[in-house]
Amino acid sequence: MIRLYRVLKLVAVFIREFTLSVFRVARLVLSPRMQFTPACFRFPLTLTGDRKISLLANLITLTPGTLTVDVTEDRTALIVHAIDCRDVDAARADIRDGFERLIREAFA
Repeated sequence: MIRLYRVLKLVAVFIREFTLSVFRVARLVLSPRMQFTPACFRFPLTLTGDRKISLLANLITLTPGTLTVDVTEDRTALIVHAIDCRDVDAARADIRDGFERLIREAFA
């Protein structure tokens, strides 16, 4: 029962992040100046196991404005592209404290 709650919490957080990202990307695209700062950064993984890493990579990719470009061969990091990322450290913290933490809790 506890695991089901944690999985549902992960789904709810994804839906919230997806919805917020849709509006952020729409605002960027519809803006007359289209001022944004794209960035590609390395996200160090604390997750182990291909399924957990794949889930995280897919959640990132399914969120508008972000894309998982690659997983390092040793599976210790993801390479992530963000359409508007003025603060890479904040983006890393958002992923770490959001999706990654929830995946770890749900599938420990």
